[in-house]
Amino acid sequence: MAMPDTLHGYHVHISYSDATEAASIILHDGLIEQFGGQPSKPQFTGIAGPHPVAQRQVILRKEAFTGDLVPWLMFNRQGLNILIHPLTDDEVEDHTKHAFWLGTPVGLLTDKLQHGPTIAELMPA
Repeated sequence: MAMPDTLHGYHVHISYSDATEAASIILHDGLIEQFGGQPSKPQFTGIAGPHPVAQRQVILRKEAFTGDLVPWLMFNRQGLNILIHPLTDDEVEDHTKHAFWLGTPVGLLTDKLQHGPTIAELMPA
């Protein structure tokens, strides 16, 4: 099977609560340091878009999504729930059909997504 031509990168969403916010920041910053991800932008951190619970994301270029990324998250997630999804030209499928979770999945508000590309501010630079 081939990768889609419309694969632009990936998002890693780290869900957190007041009690786990500090751990989410450490994990977020570790992803950036270890894998060269782009940090969350303030307007997309917390409860945003289809995420009904607070989250912070790391934006990854295709090349940064290496074979070490998922195992690194498995061993460093500190019990946090993590959504990983691709960035293609269909936000709905990216967050549902093509997504996977580490920990307990959070029900997303998919009606806030579109069958179209992710906005430019959330794409890898």
